[in-house]
Amino acid sequence: MNALSLKADAAMEPNTAPQGLLIELLTEELPPKSLRMLAEHFAQSVLEGLLARQWIDQVDSQAYRRYATPRRIGLFVKHVRAQGPERERLIKGPSLQVGLDADGKPTQALIKWAERQAAPLQALEQVADGKQTVFAYRHREAGALLDEALEAVLMKALAELPIAKLMQYQLADGQSSVSFVRPVQALVVLHGARIIPVQLLGLQSDRYTQGHRFQGARRIRIDHAEHYEAIMRGEGAVIVDMDERKQEIREALQSHARAANAQLGDEAMTESLLEEVSALVERGAVYAGSFDPDFLRIPQECLMLTMRSNQKYFPLFDAQQRLLPRFLIVSNMTLDDPSLIIDGNERVVRPRLADARFFFEQDQKQSLHARLPQLEQVIYHARLGTQAERAQRVAAIAEWIARQLSLDSLLARRAALLAKTDLLTAMVTEFPELQGLMGRCYALLDGEPEALANALAEQYLPRFAGDALPATALGTVLALADKLETLCGLFALGLLPTGDKDPFALRRQALGVLRMLMEGRLELSLSELVETGLGGLQSRQSHPSAQADLMRFFSDRLTVYLREQGWAQPLVQAVLARPQERLHRVQPRLQALEQFSKQESAQSLAAANRRIGNLLRKQGEAAQGEVDPQCLAEPAEKALWARIGRLKPDLAAALADHKDALALELLAQARPEVDQFFESIMVMTEDVKLRNNRLALLAMLHDMMNQVADLSALG
Repeated sequence: MNALSLKADAAMEPNTAPQGLLIELLTEELPPKSLRMLAEHFAQSVLEGLLARQWIDQVDSQAYRRYATPRRIGLFVKHVRAQGPERERLIKGPSLQVGLDADGKPTQALIKWAERQAAPLQALEQVADGKQTVFAYRHREAGALLDEALEAVLMKALAELPIAKLMQYQLADGQSSVSFVRPVQALVVLHGARIIPVQLLGLQSDRYTQGHRFQGARRIRIDHAEHYEAIMRGEGAVIVDMDERKQEIREALQSHARAANAQLGDEAMTESLLEEVSALVERGAVYAGSFDPDFLRIPQECLMLTMRSNQKYFPLFDAQQRLLPRFLIVSNMTLDDPSLIIDGNERVVRPRLADARFFFEQDQKQSLHARLPQLEQVIYHARLGTQAERAQRVAAIAEWIARQLSLDSLLARRAALLAKTDLLTAMVTEFPELQGLMGRCYALLDGEPEALANALAEQYLPRFAGDALPATALGTVLALADKLETLCGLFALGLLPTGDKDPFALRRQALGVLRMLMEGRLELSLSELVETGLGGLQSRQSHPSAQADLMRFFSDRLTVYLREQGWAQPLVQAVLARPQERLHRVQPRLQALEQFSKQESAQSLAAANRRIGNLLRKQGEAAQGEVDPQCLAEPAEKALWARIGRLKPDLAAALADHKDALALELLAQARPEVDQFFESIMVMTEDVKLRNNRLALLAMLHDMMNQVADLSALG
């Protein structure tokens, strides 16, 4: 910036009317996977600072624009004041006892305090402060000035950015250095047309920035904050809004795919790659490339991974989702003749695909079954042995599950033994993301049953919260067995997750087991599954509380899962207070309990249940006897005994048929007798025989009331 422009900017007086505020940090290339996060955190922190100083009235999506490109993060905020509104402050000082002497005159302590506040003694007030009365000074002070306080807001925003690793770099003076995620080259801070004086990361704020590294102007003057986007798109050849840039690239990809009579394939994978390439370019031009159709003999998963992960290309598919020998490139360069870009990318991808073909051909020289002995050379865990030993444990669990579900246990065992053999292949060694998928491919080439091959591909599902479950029965068996072996093995060693630390992803594994049992409606007992998994470790030293710890861990994860599904905490607590062996019945039980809890009788029975529970806990063994009908002396206890007798067979039948709503309705019918019992019967009578009989009667009622859920948790 030359001396004349500096003088002109310095002469600009702050506009009292709200103006748009522009902030831009021009940097070296930012990490693409962190770009959106950095921009979002920066914007959020700055907006909070503006709001706290009342330079803006509110934050909504229409009030600001967030900017993020590979070489810049920034923010534009509408209607920002140059000064916050005047505000009233009440400053509290000494108490009356300290501020006044015995004659009621101001003490030196009060006089000195008032002088520090620049407050006349006659302007002081007496206000309540908790249990005492204190002197206070009420006055109005000017609002914070944008020019004076914005620098502190920006410094705080930068300090709070979630940067995994800072880069230290030297400033232009050749002596001092600063730290940031990447070196910052320029700082633009404009309020309307005026520069706000800010010094950050060794830079003084200005109105000059740079455009596209190759196709934009080298030096761009931003005359007004509101003109920034248009200037950058025109002179700079940059689309600064990441969402806008992403949408333009999306539309261009879709247009090219339609023109080629093709599709972009899996929506989630396409969206993930689109997010990444949007962070790699400052504007996106889409071009079409192709490769030798002979490469299509390789499993398309290999080709897709090579193109998406290594080259950031978008593979194209036909209507049947078969891979075509074509792909789309998102380039940072917009050219009338893109032939050099297309040719260069085609040359780059060719050796990648050739490598994949070589690995694939080499792997086929040895079957998966022939690789089994090699698992003995691969250590799974120092205290749990080799992958071969682990495969035997997984096979035993898979066999047991298959028998429980009336499936082919021998096929389940073979699937478990072969499950990890694809880890030994060259293809999976090069592309670990293909584990399981290559197992399926090689199993089919080896002539293994299709059900077994599909199970190998599904063994890692679900891989994360919300991921798909295995689609096949054998895949479910193998995925369950694999996750259970991991959980049982590590819990047997006492390697439980603690706090935020979960190095073996055991929480994710446990959630996968729970989801398969619940959503797959599997007739399997969780406790028996755990017992079977731990049973395979008998030859190794096992932590004495492993089974109890693992069951508690599952219960905690189930509680979290159900809460995330939207179930109220009291309902979850009530249901999970009772052992839940068949987890697929938990949510129907919650539904039944939710409906029951809305009835008037539910609260009455819940209160009675709590009262009974407290009595029984205090009396211990005295409440564990049998009911003697001959000792029932009062009409109310006789009526309750009669109701229990009528209720017992009906309740048992409803529970046997898993009709939880009916069971709760039957319990509701006992409310009159329960209420009458507590209104007219003294349980803790001095007659020991009578007291124990009444306690036994209540114990029987308590057990019946809690067979669906712990009703005391309802209110």
